[in-house]
Amino acid sequence: MSHRNNFDLLRFTFAAMVFLFHTHVLSGQAALAPLSTYLSADLAVKAFFVVSGFLVLMSYDRSASVGEYAGKRVRRIYPAYATVVIACAVLGVLISDVPHAEYFRGIGRYLAANLAFLNFIAPTLPGVFTGNPWTEVNGLLWTLKVEVMFYALVPLIAWAAARFGRAATLVALYALSVCYLVIMTRAVESTGNLLLLQLSRQLPGQLAYFVAGIAGYYFVDFFDRRWPLFLAAAVTAYAAIRLGIPRDLQFALEPAALAVLVVYAAVGFRYLGNFGRWGDFSYGIYIIHFPVVQTLVTLGVFARDPWLGFAVATFAVLMLAALCWHFVEKPFLRRSSHYVLAEAGRT
Repeated sequence: MSHRNNFDLLRFTFAAMVFLFHTHVLSGQAALAPLSTYLSADLAVKAFFVVSGFLVLMSYDRSASVGEYAGKRVRRIYPAYATVVIACAVLGVLISDVPHAEYFRGIGRYLAANLAFLNFIAPTLPGVFTGNPWTEVNGLLWTLKVEVMFYALVPLIAWAAARFGRAATLVALYALSVCYLVIMTRAVESTGNLLLLQLSRQLPGQLAYFVAGIAGYYFVDFFDRRWPLFLAAAVTAYAAIRLGIPRDLQFALEPAALAVLVVYAAVGFRYLGNFGRWGDFSYGIYIIHFPVVQTLVTLGVFARDPWLGFAVATFAVLMLAALCWHFVEKPFLRRSSHYVLAEAGRT
């Protein structure tokens, strides 16, 4: 596939949507309500899963071995992830309301759990953000756990696609994902069990979006000749969802409809230029913004002036994302990485 696509722009857009949404939700300031009224972090995260399905399967296809593929995935995601987790643990002492000695005795569990992508075990730090509406240090890290599980599944999906056929494999996985989500959602409603609610958000329930992205990659040539038909179907599906069709049917339609729109914007729509020439800040924005906004809430910046808080948060998140890219993410990538080549203007 040509490098002349809009994936870099889309990834930045989705990361920005999540950041803007959380700026209102975490601050609780009514003045910022339009940010969560007109933007959806849930939709942006699902769109990220679609993009991952497309790009990660492409990365696997272009790798000489499973080991090479795994190395690329680790270098892309883990250095920045670990840096953010460790930085939050170290710097959290500055705003913690417990004594320093007690704080540092209590961060081991946070570090062990979060560095292993088990953030649900220890989502908080001692005395940090205890006065905020939300106490999690970085409430988005659960999505990285799901993402890593997707990465681990890709070699198996590729093997099954070669063995049983691409369409049959993807349809089966898509159907299993939707069935899992339907069953878990009904179980939550009948029992009120919050653990089941958390489990419904994990890999099986999100797999349909990832699989739909893989379908976009595998069948991009097929879609390319039929975009008007697929776009009409996707818009119709979303219109039906808005009109309130049965929830189970919504679960079945949304991943496919969203994938059509995302893949079209990336490779079917006209090329909008090399957005990555300034660097790839989307991942940094995604994993950094939550603790930044939480810190500003704790310091009372949003309470004094919501829009000043928004401006400070935007500046801080973009600055830290740029630093993360240049000093953490980029040094771990190969020179042949798309992200490095895009910044150099060679893609």
